[in-house]
Amino acid sequence: MVPEFSLQGKTALVTGAARGIGTGIAEVFAEAGATVIVNSLTRTHLDKFTSGLQQRTGQRIVSLPGDVTTAEGVEAILAGSLQVTGKVDVLVNNLGDSIRHPLVALDDDGADLSDGDIQKILSLNLLATVYCCRAFGKHMLARRSGKVINISSFAALQGTPGNSLYSAAKSAITGLTRSLALEWAPYGIGVNAIAPGLFPDLTTVGQAGYADAVARARAGVPLRRVGEVREIGLAALFLASDASNYMVGQTLSVDGGMTT
Repeated sequence: MVPEFSLQGKTALVTGAARGIGTGIAEVFAEAGATVIVNSLTRTHLDKFTSGLQQRTGQRIVSLPGDVTTAEGVEAILAGSLQVTGKVDVLVNNLGDSIRHPLVALDDDGADLSDGDIQKILSLNLLATVYCCRAFGKHMLARRSGKVINISSFAALQGTPGNSLYSAAKSAITGLTRSLALEWAPYGIGVNAIAPGLFPDLTTVGQAGYADAVARARAGVPLRRVGEVREIGLAALFLASDASNYMVGQTLSVDGGMTT
């Protein structure tokens, strides 16, 4: 293995990682030698995934359920992480989800985006990242070392009808990444982001939703396919490893050419 891409001796926390893109990141990190802390709100999918990953890779995989959409929840996860592993070298702010709905009703039968959905979209796609950066950032600043990877979206780089608030939240992630990178670079901490394209999760969207994503990819993605979660994991490995030590504040698009 190219030594700069090794994560041997490193500990990485991946939020919202029991399904979807997070599983691909956790798997690649484990294969690269990291101890991986896998976070999810509940244990519904968490323990099965982590036990399977530990068997496949032989690495230490830690299940850590908890709510990263609240400041209190994040502080508890930080405390749990340090209790189990003693340090966190890499933080991946992966948690996120979209609710496709226009901000304002576009026809007589529709409804405006509700206050509850507004709060949910912002909590999942922006506030969770902010809370995690604030809490884990203190730990990394004290150690003068660390890597932070924020998961943005192609929706931050191009408009998407029916996804305005999600696009706004992910655009904010891009701005947060740029500014935080400049704040923390003098302290040896690298902050970057990844903007995935279409990476549907069959467990979450179901057969019909997955088929729809495949059809949209064939029609609108230059590579004519949806992404594989491992492809995001490989991009994250670059940003988590020493290979990206001279890179700060950047957002990598992994979207099959959607935003090119």
